[in-house]
Amino acid sequence: MPRRLSSLLCLLSCLSVGTSLGASTNPIAPVATIYVASNYGYPGHANRIVGYAADVSGKLTEVPGSPFPNSNVSSMAVNGKYLFASSNANEGGSNIYSYLLGDNGSLKLVDTANVEKFPDSTCAQPGALLLDHTGTTLYAFTYNADCSGTDDGYQSLRISKTTGSLNYLSETLPNQNTLYPLSFIGNNLYAYEASCISDFDSIESYKRESNGSLVQVSINAPLPRAPEDELYCPWYATADRTNHLAMDMAPVVSPGYPVPAGGTGNDQIASYTVDKSNGNLMTTSTEKDMPHTAVIRVRTMSMAPSGKLLAVGGTHGLQIFHFNGGDPLTLDTGLLTKDAIDQIFWDNDNHLYAIGTTAGKLFVFTVTPTSASQAAGSPYTITQPNSLIVQPK
Repeated sequence: MPRRLSSLLCLLSCLSVGTSLGASTNPIAPVATIYVASNYGYPGHANRIVGYAADVSGKLTEVPGSPFPNSNVSSMAVNGKYLFASSNANEGGSNIYSYLLGDNGSLKLVDTANVEKFPDSTCAQPGALLLDHTGTTLYAFTYNADCSGTDDGYQSLRISKTTGSLNYLSETLPNQNTLYPLSFIGNNLYAYEASCISDFDSIESYKRESNGSLVQVSINAPLPRAPEDELYCPWYATADRTNHLAMDMAPVVSPGYPVPAGGTGNDQIASYTVDKSNGNLMTTSTEKDMPHTAVIRVRTMSMAPSGKLLAVGGTHGLQIFHFNGGDPLTLDTGLLTKDAIDQIFWDNDNHLYAIGTTAGKLFVFTVTPTSASQAAGSPYTITQPNSLIVQPK
């Protein structure tokens, strides 16, 4: 291991003491606002939204007015003017809240949409949220979309620029159950998700119509050849801003059971190129050139704005890879933390933010193609963080 990387990992491993976040009277020049839904230490008020302003060094200061109204938040999305938050389906919620962003990062509730009142959605419960690249359409993953108790779907919702209210466009029911949010490639036309449940492994593609509605399309999406007597289960698809995807490949002995196959070890990361004319996927990834992760089982991935770095979080920590388009990924760092990581996002100033629910921590790293270091004050102690979103300035 190079001396620089060894020293870096040693330094990071020593930063294990959490710092509690509190309000500060010292003004900062924020480069991003980070929103975390968490228990926040108040019994009976689970998953309330708290905002944190990040300065150029990555140091965080709590946004005035936190925590903001409404609880049981399970997912968030932000488009520069509004923040959208879905209520927790496990708590019987069925709302998507719209908040207006203040100049200091504060949130003002401006609209509440009950997804059960949308056409064809009387049983739907909102989960993961995603915006298209223009920020004009919100896509909500919905549980029990067709009232069967088994099938899930996606709602397409047009955003009012003036009020932040959500207007129903359509509901898309995939060919099978899905679990993970979509990721749009750079042309904002095709979005992808990958899952491996119910004895099926699947890479699905959706086309964004001119009005913003999603339509599922049939595509060719080959899987890399797996070792003998084993299979690859695709679990996450994360796009860059051109026409490439990074995709987690979990080695298994049977679809639907994401456990290590005998002797195989950790998840691997494949790279795909998208044919922008029809959405088909192509890959040259093989068992031998896909890098193995140190996080063991991948839970989340996030592409840097540059498209050159991929952050991967999982059951055993967080690490960074160089993303090389359709060519094989290359390793940049070892584990930056050994705590389980559940969600990660970048800002536009080389900062990477990550939450670990079990550890009760919010991490901040400064990451470039040549270095990675933990920001001063990180990790911050947060009670049961369950959702994260970042609004760059």
